[in-house]
Amino acid sequence: MTEDSSTGAAASDPSPAPPEAAPLSRPIVAGIVTALVGVTSSFAVVLTGLDAVGASRAQAASGLLVLCLTMGASAILLAWRYRMPITVAWSTPGAAVLAATGAVEGGWPAAVGAFLVTAGLILLTALWPQLGRLIARIPPSIAQAMLAGVLLPLCLAPITGLVLNPWGVVPVLVTWLVFVRLAPRWAVPLAFVAASVVVAVDVVVTGATIDPALLVPRLEFTAPTLTFGAVVGLALPLFLVTMASQNVPGIAIMRSFGYQVPWRPAMLVTGVGTAIGATAGGHAINLAAISAALAAAPDADPDPKRRWVAGVSTGASGIVLGGLSAALVALVVVAPESVIPAVAGIALFGAFGSAVQQAIDDPGERLPAVVTFLVAASGVAIAGVSAAFWALVAGLVVREVLHFGRRSR
Repeated sequence: MTEDSSTGAAASDPSPAPPEAAPLSRPIVAGIVTALVGVTSSFAVVLTGLDAVGASRAQAASGLLVLCLTMGASAILLAWRYRMPITVAWSTPGAAVLAATGAVEGGWPAAVGAFLVTAGLILLTALWPQLGRLIARIPPSIAQAMLAGVLLPLCLAPITGLVLNPWGVVPVLVTWLVFVRLAPRWAVPLAFVAASVVVAVDVVVTGATIDPALLVPRLEFTAPTLTFGAVVGLALPLFLVTMASQNVPGIAIMRSFGYQVPWRPAMLVTGVGTAIGATAGGHAINLAAISAALAAAPDADPDPKRRWVAGVSTGASGIVLGGLSAALVALVVVAPESVIPAVAGIALFGAFGSAVQQAIDDPGERLPAVVTFLVAASGVAIAGVSAAFWALVAGLVVREVLHFGRRSR
């Protein structure tokens, strides 16, 4: 370094310019990828759940469409308002609860009523902090054991499908396994692509046809009814797994990337979105959990202050993908036996493994968790109330009995 004689200033090379900002297309593409992965990896679970509680083909397509619309609009609103890459998804564990519960007293209208009750509970969580604290008192091991029990039958579908239709299921499983190794993020979506190829080949061979009118997305509204079995056996488990397996982990994942998601506004928006979509067949929307990292991580944009664009892009892409809802339902209808259930099953492998791990992680909570898991997996309904509810009751009772003597001592 030398001294300039005329000014006395140090003469040196100019300081290096700051690195150029990544193009805005980067977070936009990240949002599109987030929406594609989220929808294609779990839509089969949603359709399985809606079908199980009594939805017709048109009502299931309507449910898928309204979920895409409400979660897309909610993501755009939250990301734009709070300048964070907040993403919203449908409740995949909630859809698994629907599939495990099956038909409830009152049929599809009662299920729609349960969706509305779930929306009311989400809103109540935002407005009344006591409810949130009450949910927090449920041991995570019990909640996760219930979820694991609910997921087990769905996760068995790929295995049973190998026996029932090996030619249709083997390509799906092989594709999934290869890309779990090479590109884990795309493993389930590409397994769905493999399933689509299997369906296309089957349609050509069998000569099956689809009425073009059925490919047009439209909303089908249902007047809700309330029944005891649907409220206790469907709405409560749906609410609990949505909170414990989606909203709470979603907040934690966003915090790990430095974002403090506003709890009350997020619950208000997703609660209102669930209420709006309920009568059209949407079971629940919530903060995204696993897929949230796709939009919030540095890969979306090196600048954390610009990643909110990925949240908006995710929402907009979800709305666009809603236009495929009727086509996806038509694909499921013409699919050979066991192919789509296999896709739904492998989509839940990760969630099942995580739930089992959290359920038995604490040796002191293991026995109540095992009881909870077994009751939930049994699928036995008592007094018109689903096994998921009784699993919670059984687990909590066993836990209280085991802990009572310890507290006394």
